[in-house]
Amino acid sequence: MSSAPRALIDLAALAHNLARVRALAPASRVLAVIKANGYGHGMIRVARALGAVDALAVARVGEGVALRRAGIFRPLVVLEGCCDLEELEQAAANRLELVVHSPEQIRLLRRHAVAEPLGCWLKVDTGMHRLGIALEQAPAACRELAACPAVAGIPRLMTHFANADDPGDPLTAEQWRRLGPLAAELKAEVSAANSGGILGWPETHGDWVRPGIMLYGVSPFQGGRAADAGLRPVMTLQSRLIAVNHYKKGDPIGYGGAWVCPEDMTVGVASVGYGDGYPRHAPPGTPVLLKGKRVPLVGRVSMDMISLDLRSVPQARVGDPVTLWGAGLPVEEVAEAAGTIPYQLLCGVAARVDFVEEQVAYGQESSRQTGL
Repeated sequence: MSSAPRALIDLAALAHNLARVRALAPASRVLAVIKANGYGHGMIRVARALGAVDALAVARVGEGVALRRAGIFRPLVVLEGCCDLEELEQAAANRLELVVHSPEQIRLLRRHAVAEPLGCWLKVDTGMHRLGIALEQAPAACRELAACPAVAGIPRLMTHFANADDPGDPLTAEQWRRLGPLAAELKAEVSAANSGGILGWPETHGDWVRPGIMLYGVSPFQGGRAADAGLRPVMTLQSRLIAVNHYKKGDPIGYGGAWVCPEDMTVGVASVGYGDGYPRHAPPGTPVLLKGKRVPLVGRVSMDMISLDLRSVPQARVGDPVTLWGAGLPVEEVAEAAGTIPYQLLCGVAARVDFVEEQVAYGQESSRQTGL
């Protein structure tokens, strides 16, 4: 069996996490966010597996076009909208729905006819201060869009929570409070709750919820864990030991020799590194699972390899499986050790890693390797 890293994608866990969203927000429709290649899990794979959602969301027009070419015909929402006539024509040809967040985008829609009107969502800035029409300008913008021949009907409203990863931050509730009167005035459907909003602020669920990271089995909260939210990890990144070496006290390990053996000991080498998406700055002590037991990283992360302290697993042998994150080892914990966030680790898995789909059907596991 190959020693190359592989990412096991548990489609049953994906379905479980979607069911969790449905249970938490039973009165809302689900706009599942699959941008950035499905948060690193494979955008087309995830889109096909999420057949029970009401709509899918991507960041860019090109992502939507790729999904259409792959035979995904459910409603697709482009969160960044379009920036020029070429993208508008692509969106129209592929029946994509557009988020409109700027006066320039409104003017683009007004100036150019399309064969069939597009569904639109007006993004309102309620406090994120990144994208969106100012709250006081939103009523006029909504009316302008509704009167535009290129737009199908009354736009839905959308906002984005800035601090929903912190359950103690009052801004999320305040952003929702700011949006309420506008939605009532315009009689428009509303989408505000991202993963943090779904889990932490049920009053914000509105007409549409937008789960992202929680679909992939990761907590959206600072210091949180997926299991605390009833979620299951979808990706498990694995590799194998390719060497088991014995060193003396004082021997340096890896580039720079910054980590030195504190005693005579066994050090393992696993075939995975920053070239595969493992975090380059993961420090010594970062946990890895070997034969189901936690062992610490030692030395620097290399492009293709990492070194492991095997003192607690004396029976370790070449070929033993190593889990970098996922089932049994939360990606949140690895991200914290490396000084980053789970989103970056999941999105950063390299194309050279083998992706293997796994799902449970009628109590039996099945798997297949795929590049999707």
